[in-house]
Amino acid sequence: MFMGEFQHAIDIKGRLFMPARFREDLGDRFVLTKGLDGCLFVYPMKEWSALELKIRSLPVTMKDARAFSRFLFAGATDCEVDKQGRILVPANLREYAGLDKETMIIGVSSRVEIWSAARWQEYNESAAGSLEEIAEKIGGFDLGI
Repeated sequence: MFMGEFQHAIDIKGRLFMPARFREDLGDRFVLTKGLDGCLFVYPMKEWSALELKIRSLPVTMKDARAFSRFLFAGATDCEVDKQGRILVPANLREYAGLDKETMIIGVSSRVEIWSAARWQEYNESAAGSLEEIAEKIGGFDLGI
């Protein structure tokens, strides 16, 4: 399980330090792709395979299913960590997520998310006022909170 948040700078070549706590669970190879809310999603291969099977089971006749599948898979790339603990974030993904210097790397249960530090701060500020409302809406899922 991934949890916690870490701030790291991305260098001019697009290399980003991946926290050791996350590297261990990500393994040697993992998938980096466009995420929702303007961030990037990072999946261990096992989680990526499970997600791929779920998306594959969606009917190709559904316009939204095709759109989401294209969004997720067209932006996906295999990733490996170098000897310094860094990953290379391709230019198209850096542009999509607005990554130019400071980033936030956060653990979200089965995946890791990579955010522009500024975008993460904006997201937190906008979500903070409505967390009780959100909790009430998802209360029917018996989360125990």
